[in-house]
Amino acid sequence: MKKIWVLLFLLTMMQNFQSQKKERFALGDRDFLLDGKPFQMISGEMHCARIPRENWRDRMKMAKAMGLNTIGTYVFWNAHEETPGTYDFKGNNDIAAFVKTAQEEGLYVVLRPSPYVCAEWEFGGYPWWLLKNPELKVRSTDPEFLTAYTRYIKQLAKELVPLQITHGGNILMIQLENEYGSYSDDKNYLEINKKIFRDAGFDSILFTCDGADMMGKGFLPGLLPAVNGLEDPEKVKEIVNRYHNGKGPYYVAEWYPGWFDNWGKKHAKVSAENSAKTLDKLLAAGISVNMYMFHGGTTRGFMNGANMNVNDPYAPQVSSYDYDAPLDEAGNPTGKFYAFREVIKKYLPKDQKLPEIPKAVNTVSIDNIEFTSFASLYDILPKPMELENPLSFEELGQAYGFVLYRTMISESGTVSINGFRDFASVFLNGNKVKDLDRRLNENELSLVNVKENSTMDILVENNGRINYGPFLTDNRKGITEDVRLNKNKILSWKMYSLPFKEVKQIKFLNKPLVLKNIPGFYRAEFVLKTVGDTYLDMRKFGKGFVFLNGKNLGKYWKIGPQQTIYVPAAWLKKGKNELVVFDALKSGHTTISTVSKPILDQNQ
Repeated sequence: MKKIWVLLFLLTMMQNFQSQKKERFALGDRDFLLDGKPFQMISGEMHCARIPRENWRDRMKMAKAMGLNTIGTYVFWNAHEETPGTYDFKGNNDIAAFVKTAQEEGLYVVLRPSPYVCAEWEFGGYPWWLLKNPELKVRSTDPEFLTAYTRYIKQLAKELVPLQITHGGNILMIQLENEYGSYSDDKNYLEINKKIFRDAGFDSILFTCDGADMMGKGFLPGLLPAVNGLEDPEKVKEIVNRYHNGKGPYYVAEWYPGWFDNWGKKHAKVSAENSAKTLDKLLAAGISVNMYMFHGGTTRGFMNGANMNVNDPYAPQVSSYDYDAPLDEAGNPTGKFYAFREVIKKYLPKDQKLPEIPKAVNTVSIDNIEFTSFASLYDILPKPMELENPLSFEELGQAYGFVLYRTMISESGTVSINGFRDFASVFLNGNKVKDLDRRLNENELSLVNVKENSTMDILVENNGRINYGPFLTDNRKGITEDVRLNKNKILSWKMYSLPFKEVKQIKFLNKPLVLKNIPGFYRAEFVLKTVGDTYLDMRKFGKGFVFLNGKNLGKYWKIGPQQTIYVPAAWLKKGKNELVVFDALKSGHTTISTVSKPILDQNQ
């Protein structure tokens, strides 16, 4: 009897071992190896925070239908730790569920969890509160930064370590930092990054990625160096060989079949025909590719970032992350999707066929939604902080949104706002005087006929923190220095924090909608019998943001090129819906409509 029990125990152990057999992923001299066989990654980038959770699976089915076998994805630190030590991995921030959904759909994942992501995302993914200490330096060996960084990675590891291929999951590789060579070249900092990830339990393959000209600065010896933006197969192989002991595999971690948009600039378009030819060329050479983006989605809320370089002015990015990608902002296939699908078919295993392309989501258009109530900005001001000098957002403990700075003046002259970021509207006794735009290097205005004890208000908006380049650490918002009248510093300020994280606390008045040029909120209710994707038409509006059923859909600005805001069908309700629009520049709105197609290419 004892022998039978021993035999049963051994049999059970063998069965458990077989069921827990780990699928192995490795680096060959020329190829990635999956279970010992060459594996060419045909990957596309998607970000869980930019896609409604209800649509994750739909987008992944589209990825499979185009021929992708892998998803590349960033992880945004500031989405998961908006408050130090408090973590959010729920809803649209459930990165583990995103990865698991990919596995259920037969897709591998290349994870890009470095705290710095760029990604046209606010502060490149860093949380705003790192800027509360003006001496702290991100992307460095600053002890305070490394302490916060390490704490976050350890928390992230609890979500994602079990999902690595080394643990039976579908995460193939982990990116260490992100295009670090374009920022600095401190190998000690990169080694610390590596140790942080390894100590947290990330035991799968680590890699770095950089532009071709920056590879020498950004790679870490011993790790796989991937290249971004390079399209010539021979050059890809040459540069990887140079930094990887004369070996591959060869991986273009960011290949760009599209591009992002900035406010006030033309909509980016990239040829589908030329992109398909490039993809064919790369795949034919055996190079693995991650297209950035396969599906961009939307940068909702106040999470759009900005560019700024030594010779380039501040340039905030739009909320739409359509990216001229194979899937558009709403997840519909574009001409690139079909062109890429035909290319990828040529490189599939002989026994593999692509699934049918899923049907597009129904779209609707809604005419003349009536605003029935209004709240002036001045009616909802909170209790102010009163100090001699103005404070930045960070000094006020505020992440995003607006701050109203108020003071009293008694003479006419030139007002200079030093270190203001990023967009300001100046009012004198409640009347608009001028708008100032950091993009245009504006920071002065003239005031005339100023009476004694006049009230001057400066409404300042955070238009997006810089996410790329040398000014990454110089990223405070609001009035960061001082305000002067005729070169004399103005003292004594009231500061009203207006983060607008939610709008349910706003008290709307059922009164005639204000026609005066005052910033304010417009509220409407509308009833739907059927729901579908749609786009709010913002062409008659000025500058602001929109909440639908409690969710911040993103920003709009009359200068374009984005003139619509995408509304996912999943966030509409059969029955009553609530819409709240804040407009900082125009007033007197009575209705708003939606259209069935986006408008992303119109500048005013």
